Amino acid sequence: MTDNSNNGGNSNSGGGGGNAGLAFIVGGIVVVLAIVAYFVFSGASPEPKQVDVDVSLPEVSAPSVPAPAG
Repeated sequence: MTDNSNNGGNSNSGGGGGNAGLAFIVGGIVVVLAIVAYFVFSGASPEPKQVDVDVSLPEVSAPSVPAPAG
């Protein structure tokens, strides 16, 4: 007969592998967010660009309507 009982009463043994992977993923996300925050909040932006947008359209006239026959 095989004894499968846990002598220490700890039924949560050997479960640290998933937590280590999760910690690695969360750590990577934190590093990426820190890099993005550095570039957003550092104030070291490239030279400002002058943008001039002209949206005026040429005037279009409607064609003349022919007179009714009769």
